[in-house]
Amino acid sequence: MTAAQPRGHESGTAAAAEAEERARAVAGRRELTYAVLLCVAGAGLAFWASTRTWAVELTARPTPLPPVRDARTGAGLLPWLPALALVGLAGGGAVLATRGRSRRLLGALLCGLGAAVAAGGGYGLVAGFDGEVSRHWPALCLVGGVLAAAGGLLTALRGRRWPAMGARYERPARGGGVPAARGEDGRVTGRRTTEAWDALDRGEDPTVS
Repeated sequence: MTAAQPRGHESGTAAAAEAEERARAVAGRRELTYAVLLCVAGAGLAFWASTRTWAVELTARPTPLPPVRDARTGAGLLPWLPALALVGLAGGGAVLATRGRSRRLLGALLCGLGAAVAAGGGYGLVAGFDGEVSRHWPALCLVGGVLAAAGGLLTALRGRRWPAMGARYERPARGGGVPAARGEDGRVTGRRTTEAWDALDRGEDPTVS
């Protein structure tokens, strides 16, 4: 009984470490989903709103001719706005394919792009355009930029520990990838297993000593 207790304790410790690692992986995958949705939905909304008519300029003509109506979209008034929104849309998808420090840098870039798009929407709200003005499209562009910036900020702060595209949590002892670290008695040790997964998150090969 005395000899079996340490082994049982080691097994319980390894199981607890594995359960904790699994919970971390699930939480990271959930945060990743939220960030991508925020970036893609926000950038997509901003791009769509930028293609709508923000203002209609009226040019008077001699009577009895009616004035000439010149519809101006957000893209026509701010040509850089839809371009930034498209970059943010592509960057939101790229979050899935990056990992580690690269993902955090991408998140910072997306946060800046979202802030710039939101600023464009804010400008459309306060600018004094000639003629008839539609304020709801710039407002939607502002909302989209804020959502994209929030997704980028979340990625910059938390993205380093999120899994990459296609990464799945599996017990190393069962998978065909990186072998789990084992103790002298042949049992998988929870601490070394956690270290191996941390190394994978950093893009390192834990099998290379």
